[in-house]
This record gives sequence, C-alpha cells and structure tokens, in this order.
Amino acid sequence: MEKRLDVLLIEDNLIEVMKMERAISSLGLNHIINVANNGEEALEILEDNQQWPDLILLDLNMPRISGIEFLMILKNNEDLKHIPTVILTTSDNQKDIEECYRIGVSGYIVKPLKYYDYVDKIQNVLSYWGINEIKQ
Repeated sequence: MEKRLDVLLIEDNLIEVMKMERAISSLGLNHIINVANNGEEALEILEDNQQWPDLILLDLNMPRISGIEFLMILKNNEDLKHIPTVILTTSDNQKDIEECYRIGVSGYIVKPLKYYDYVDKIQNVLSYWGINEIKQ
C-alpha cells in the first residue's frame, strides 16, 4: 500500500510547479507537495523543519544555488543526506547525469515534452517512493 508522501519540490519555474500540481491532482494522489523556489529557500525549509520530506524533487537549472550545488550541500549534511533526492530537469547532459549520481542522487528524470509522458513519469516515481521503506 502506498503511503502519503511529503514531497519537497525545488523548482524556480512557476509553470513547472503548476504542471506538477496538476499532475498530482489528475492522478488523484493525496501527497503533500511543498515548493521551494530555489536551493537557498529549500535549505531554509529543511533547517527549520522538524520533520523532513520523504522525497525531494530537484531541478538542476536554478538561480542562486544550482541543483548540483544544492545536492552537494544536502549530501554533505549528516542530518539531511538520507533524504531521497530525484533530479527532475530538462537537462539530458551526460556530465550532469554522471555528476548527480557521483554526488549521491537517488534518481534522474528528464522532463518529457508531452504532458501525458510527464504525468506517467511522475506517477512512476511517486509510486516507487510511496511503497519504498523510507527510514528517517
């Protein structure tokens, strides 16, 4: 049985945030989606939070702190490094993919152009993490 996930979406593009919210709604999922507009905001949320998210969905191309910089900060923090983090980006650059896995990302998803393909990928990743035994 899938559990209700607390997801932190780190995304600076309002259209992408709305697309995620629409996908969650169209799938009939009751996951909690919290949004940070950049890496700095996400770090503030994580530092202030007594209960960490079950999953982080992270865009790579962001202002202030890039997704890769955020990932390095996250994975070097003893309190936060256990949080599963999946890259959700338009970048299919092989160097980005390899760097993210080297740092310790849990998955890497390239956003498809077609909305229905996007919804399918979101459903798959949330379904997996909804049944995975996440220990915090």
